[in-house]
Parts: sequence; structure tokens; C-alpha cells
Amino acid sequence: MKIDRFFKAALTGLAVAMASPTMVSAQALTVMEGEASSALSVPMNRAVVVETEMPFAEISIANASIADISTLSDRTIYVLGKAPGRTTLTLLGPDGRLITNVTVEVSPDVAEFKERLEQILPGEDIEVRTANDGIVLSGTVSSIQKLDRALDLARRYAPDRVSNLMVVGGTHQVLLKVRFAEMQRSVRKALSSSIAINGVTGGGVGVTGGTGTFTQNGNLGNIINGDPLVLGNETAGVLGLGFTAGSFELAVLLEALETKGMARTLAEPNLTALSGQQASFLAGGEYPVPVLGQDNQVTVEFKPFGVELIFTPRVIEDDLINLEVNAAVSGIDNTVTFNNGGFVINGFRRRESNTVVEMRDGESFAIAGLLTDDFADLAGQVPWLGDIPVLGALFRSAEYERQQTELVIIVTPHLVTPTRGEALALPTDRVRPPTESELFLNGRVARSGTPNTGAAAEVAKQDFSGSFGYVME
Repeated sequence: MKIDRFFKAALTGLAVAMASPTMVSAQALTVMEGEASSALSVPMNRAVVVETEMPFAEISIANASIADISTLSDRTIYVLGKAPGRTTLTLLGPDGRLITNVTVEVSPDVAEFKERLEQILPGEDIEVRTANDGIVLSGTVSSIQKLDRALDLARRYAPDRVSNLMVVGGTHQVLLKVRFAEMQRSVRKALSSSIAINGVTGGGVGVTGGTGTFTQNGNLGNIINGDPLVLGNETAGVLGLGFTAGSFELAVLLEALETKGMARTLAEPNLTALSGQQASFLAGGEYPVPVLGQDNQVTVEFKPFGVELIFTPRVIEDDLINLEVNAAVSGIDNTVTFNNGGFVINGFRRRESNTVVEMRDGESFAIAGLLTDDFADLAGQVPWLGDIPVLGALFRSAEYERQQTELVIIVTPHLVTPTRGEALALPTDRVRPPTESELFLNGRVARSGTPNTGAAAEVAKQDFSGSFGYVME
């Protein structure tokens, strides 16, 4: 009988071992007679052995979906963890008396998870624990990207049962240094002429004629009548000639004008933002725009213009930064207007760039090639007369205009940490109001202080003809 029981237990143990993972002998539990049994911890998809001091006749498991049991002998039980959770193992003696109740806790197999975590993320200080039927991750990781990798791996072992208590170490504040540089130049040339003739024919009939576009009404008439040429304040590059021979009068008005212009726009904003947070900057103003609302009530909305910057930094790992940048330069365009009910609204010129890049601390990238080249010309003439060689120039007018604009944006991110307030200096630190004697006797509009140490001392060494701004140590 004992031999049959031995072979039966051996075959049962062999079958269970072939159908399930290897038993974890280190997790074995011994049930002592007359003592309370401690909880039995079983990893999911692993097995442990429970041994009793006295033989049992019956065993049962409260929830077979959490753990499965099999008898190896009348003193040995094989327990297999199937799903995370808690259940109860009950042992009864030959006389039907209760031997003990053992609490079985099945948890995810964190041993294998720890091994995989060490292989994928070596050197990271991540602690793994089990809580109820889930996994708890704690510790410090070096980047958000590695934190996401650890969470993704943990969800494969405990789907929807992962608690994240990890923190990301290192510096996670990003200083963005941006330089906007815009150059504009324009060239305009215009050449036009006007001619007027006044005379008396043999029959006493006067003849008057004129061509071209007059700069000021009555200019040619003034020249014919011998009056001084009257020009407006906005008139430039005008030459008027008058000729009289008896009753014949001739007046010629020539207008030739060339204008050139150049403008430079430069802004260097510095913004600091936490990783994953958005920061914005605007150097310009707001333009009022009337808007017709409900009940035909006119309200005013303000449209921003100038140099605009919106960026969102994300520190990926170490000093690698993912940067989303939206930069724009806009201005009021007086050449485009809209008139509605007495409200004159100007148009806007706007150039905008939106990009996402990855770079390391201190590296720069440039947004260039934002070129604008506008060209326009206009020619007009009196039919047939404008085609006469040499003299035809008096019956023609021409205009030429060209505008060129180039915008360059250079962006440089830096990882920064807060500093002490004493290390920062303001441009006003070295400027103090003058005394009455200094103002009225010496003509000094400011009294300069001279700090000896710190950032303010560096600022004090500068004058108004040099650079300006803030100084950081």
C-alpha cells in the first residue's frame, strides 16, 4: 500500500511539473501542529511546496482560478499560482478535524521582471515591489524616456495594475535663447513728365494742351502765366520750365524721384520653462480691431503683433532635449486697409515657423531662408506721341519698386538650475537719481554707483556706449 501511494505521488508530481514552471523550493512552507500558519506567497506561473507535520485526509482551495493544488503525499501539497489575488488553502485530518487554513497570496513574478528591467535599463535605481495584485515601481531614473520604458515593461507583467512612484532625476528646466534678425530694404524709382501749350491762332482762338500727370494741380498753369511754381511739402524731385514767344507759351514739368530705405529688427528673448511645460514671449503690441457682436453692438478685440515665441521643451535623457518651437514676426501693413462704417482697419504682415527638433544642451539650429522679394513696375504714355524718339520721353511716365526682406531665427537651448538672487544684477543697480547740485550745477542726469563685487560690479564697468543687459555669475 505504501509502495502504491509512493508511485501515485511521484507520477502526480511529475505530471504537474511538466505542465507548469519549475517549483520554487525556497518558497516552501511547513505547517507545524498546534501553531498558526503564516501566509504563503506564490509567484504567478510558479509553484511552491507545502509540507505538514501530521498527515491530512482532505484539502481544498477556496478559489481555483487564483491557485491550483495537487497532493504529492499525505504530508506534501503542490501549489501553483495562476492569477494575482488572495485565497485560502484548507487542510483536514483523517477524523475530519481542521488542521489549518493557509492564506495563499499569488502575485506577479517580479523576479523575472527585475531581471528584464536590469537588462533593458542597466544602472537605473528602480525598486520593484508587489502590492495586492499589482506592481509598485519606485526610485529615481535619469530621464522621462527611461521611466516610460520601465512602465511599459511592467504593464506586460501586470496589465492595468502598475503603480508609478518613480521620480526623474537631473535638471529639467530649459533656458531657450532665441535671436530674431530681420532686414528690410526697398528701392523705388519714378520718372514722369507733363507738357502744356497755350497760344492764339490767326482767328484769335486760344489753344491749350497738356499731357502727363501733374504733381500739384495748376502747376503748369502757373508756369504759363508766369507765376511761381507752387509745390507741396510731399513733392520732391520736380523741375518746371516755362517758355514764351509772343502769344505762344510752352511749359514742361519733369518729375524724377528715387527713394531707398532700410530697416533692421532684432530681438533676443530668453525664456525658461519646466520640461513638458509651455512658455511664450511677445515683444510688440496689440492692435484694436472692431468686431460686430450680438444686437449689432460693436466691440473691440486686440490682435497681438510683433515678435512672438511659443516653445515647449522636453528633457528626454541626460542632456538631450526635444524642442517644439513656434516663432512668428508680424507687423501692421499700412498698404492694406479695410473701411467699414468709418472704421479703417489695417492689414498685417506675418511670417511664422513651427518646428520640432531634438538637440543637446548648448547646440543651436537656425530657421533661415524666410525671404521675400516683391517687384512691381508701371509704365504709361500718350498713344503715338510716346513712341516719338527723344521727344517721346515727355509723353511717358514710368515707376519701378522693389522690396526685399529676410528673416533669420537662431535657437539655442540650455539646461539650467535656479541661482541665488544675489548673483543677478539689474541695469538700474548702478544708476541713482542725482542731487540738486549735480543736476543744476554740473548738468548730470544720473549719479553712478560703483559696486565693488558681484555681478553689479561688472555692469558698473560698462557705459552707455557699450553693451547692456543683465549679468549672471
